[in-house]
Amino acid sequence: MKKTSISFGLVNIPVNINPLIKNNDISFNQLHKKCLSRIKYVKYCPHCKKEVKQADIIKGYEYAKDDYITLTKEELDNIKSEDEKNIEIIGFTDIKEVDPIFLEKSYIITTSSKSKSFSLFKAALAKTNKIALAKTIISTKFYYCILRLTDDGLIMNTLYFLEEINIPDLASEAKFTKKELDLAVALINSLKIKFKPEELIDEYQVEIKKAIDLKLDGKKIKKPKLKEGKNIKDLMTALEMSLRNV
Repeated sequence: MKKTSISFGLVNIPVNINPLIKNNDISFNQLHKKCLSRIKYVKYCPHCKKEVKQADIIKGYEYAKDDYITLTKEELDNIKSEDEKNIEIIGFTDIKEVDPIFLEKSYIITTSSKSKSFSLFKAALAKTNKIALAKTIISTKFYYCILRLTDDGLIMNTLYFLEEINIPDLASEAKFTKKELDLAVALINSLKIKFKPEELIDEYQVEIKKAIDLKLDGKKIKKPKLKEGKNIKDLMTALEMSLRNV
C-alpha cells in the first residue's frame, strides 16, 4: 500500500493506492539438473573479480563506449517534483477518448477513514460521467494515469506513452463480398455472450496443477489429443459451415 494524495484544484485528498492485479501463476524454481540444487544469481564484477553487494551498486549511464556517468539515489530523487509524488489531476475527459491499448497497470484507490473530499470527488465523477487524467510517480517511474469509477470503486490505470506502443504498419484491406460480410455478421450475432469474468479460468494453470499432482503420484504426464478440425480454404464455405455448427 502506498500513501499519497489526489491534487484536485486547490483540494488535497489523502488516499491509499494498492495494486489491483495479483499474479496467480504457479512459480517454479530453477534447479541444477544434476543434483536438483537451487541456482543462485550472483552479482559479479569482472574487473575486481569478486561478488558485489547490493549496497555497492550504483546506476550509470553509458554516454560513450565503456564511458559512464553515475547518478546516486539522492540525485535521482532531486529530479522528482514534490507535486508529482502525489496524483496531480491535469484535466477531465471521456473514457471513450482513451484507447484501451494505452492502459498499463491497475490500482484501487481508497481512504483510511471516511473522507468528505474523497466521497465528493467520486460523486462529481459520477455526475459528470468523466474520467480524470493525472500524473504521478510510482516507485522511481513517472506516469500519466487516469482515474475512473467502476462498480468496485475508484480505479487508477497507469498509461503507456505513445512511443512505448509498437503498432506495425497494417496491410491494405482485402476485398470481400456483401454475402461474406452478412455471413460473418450472422456468425458474430449467433455467438453473442455475456462477459462473466468469474467463469474465465486459467486453463493452463489448471493443467499445470494436474501435472504436478500426477508427478507426485508417480504417474506419467500424457500429451492431450488434438481436436480434429477441418481445413476449409474457401471462406464462404467455412462461414456457412460455422453457422450450421452453432
